[in-house]
Formats: sequence, structure tokens, C-alpha cells
Amino acid sequence: MDAPGRDPAPRKDPELLSIGAFAARTRLSAKALRLYDRQGLLPPAYVDDATGYRYYRPEQVERARTVVLLRRLDMPLADIAAVVGLDGEGAARAVGEHWARVEERFAAQRTLVDYLRGRLSGRSPTLYGTFEIRTTDVPEAFVLVERRHVFTDELPAWIDASLARLERAAMESCGGVAAAPFVIYHAEVTEDSDGPAETCVPVADPAAARAWAAEQGRKWDVRARVEPARRLAYTRITKAQVVYPQIIGAYDAVEAWLEREGLTATGPCREVYFAEWDAAGPGDQVCDVAYPVG
Repeated sequence: MDAPGRDPAPRKDPELLSIGAFAARTRLSAKALRLYDRQGLLPPAYVDDATGYRYYRPEQVERARTVVLLRRLDMPLADIAAVVGLDGEGAARAVGEHWARVEERFAAQRTLVDYLRGRLSGRSPTLYGTFEIRTTDVPEAFVLVERRHVFTDELPAWIDASLARLERAAMESCGGVAAAPFVIYHAEVTEDSDGPAETCVPVADPAAARAWAAEQGRKWDVRARVEPARRLAYTRITKAQVVYPQIIGAYDAVEAWLEREGLTATGPCREVYFAEWDAAGPGDQVCDVAYPVG
């Protein structure tokens, strides 16, 4: 007799499909089916204790075909497991969110390809024409600052988390955010060089900002200070162009413009984030790459 709760043996349930028959109906190889079983994506309905053969039910075909289609979107198996576990509307939203991330990555890669083609062909100076360089005068500001030694692969997550902390503090304790947040690079941040860098949020209440920074101790290396008035030479870039290393093209463009104009940078370079990052698309302008100039 079959054990309680176990699907009946194949000889007692003619609807069960062998792994070969199921593979043919779903266009999945037996190897893929075994992988999806291990991942918990598509476990068989019955496994023969004696032979180890796997058997599936016909109603599992639709789930298997969904897995195949999601894999064609290059969706990771862990994400597919989450999607197929959702209801119809939730699964549809998850697929849309995945594809939005893919399109953002492709947009960033297209920008990188353009930059690399120009650089490798020796025509990189021609890329500077795609960046419009402007100057602007920014007034003195009182800022909350968090300083960190950080490498390239750590940089985006740290900027997001740090600016979120400082903006929350500004809103809750320091009279509000007074101007666009920015990031200052005091030395190169690459795969091999760790800066340091500073995230800066201008605040409306300097006294409250000093008090808040003092309460933090050295947990986040937070400070409160005056950022002097400056003239900035800058170029405005899109969200796709912010991604490293293609953002280097924007820095190169500003540096080349300074050289042509006979100007010298009077302070470290910076990125000013003036737009709502999460609401912006890959082609939306979000950031000024800037150098202080005399």
C-alpha cells in the first residue's frame, strides 16, 4: 500500500507523466527539471523510492512553461521562485519590476559602450562634445556630513544609505533639507582606491545640526560644518550616465573644459543630486558632475 499523504505510484495513476514525457511537453531538459527540483521551483509530484524516477502531473505543465519564459528574461532562479509563488497580479507586477531593472542596466551599458568605443579608438575627446559645460555660483551652506573610505563596488549602497540617514536627520532634527545633497570625493574612488568620500546634506538649522552630529559620536563619522560659497564648473548627466565607469566621461569632459579655458580646480570634485532618484528613469537628468573653480 502507498504511504499516507504520498501521491499514488505511477502504475495506479495513469495521469502522471514520466520526466521524459514532461520534458517534451514543457520543452525543458531532464537536467533542467532536476535543477528546478533542487531549487524548489518545480518539484515532481511523485518520486519512485525504488528507481528514483520522477513523475509530474499535467497541471504542472503551465508552471513549467512560466519558468521557461521567465528564464528567457534572464531572471535569476531565486527571483523566479518568488514570482511563481505570487498570485496573478502580484506576479505580473514582479515581472514588470524585473524588466524595469533590466532596461536600466541596458541603458547604463549603452552609455558605457559609447564611452569605451571613443576611448579605445583614440577619439575620446570627441565625446566631450556630448557634455555641455556650464558654471554656477552656489552660496555658503551649513551641511551635515558623513565621511567614509569606500571602494567602487561599495559606493552606490553607501551613498544611498548615508544620504537617507542625513536627510532623515535634517527633516526630523535640523529644520529641513535646505538644498540639493551632494557627494565630495577627496581622492580617487576605484576598485583599488578608497577615497575618502563625503556625503553632504545642507540643513536649515546649523545649531540643531551641530547638536545632532555631536550626539552621534563616531558611529557614522558624522560632522556638521560650513561649506563655503563656490563657483562650480559642471555638466548635467542622466541616471544611466551616473553608473561607474561611464560617469568618468563626464569628469573627463569637465576637466578638459577647464584646461581649454585656462582654469584650475580649487577643490575636490563632487556630484550634486538634484532630482528624486527613485522616481527618475534611465534617460532623466539627475546629477551635476562638478569642480570648484577660481
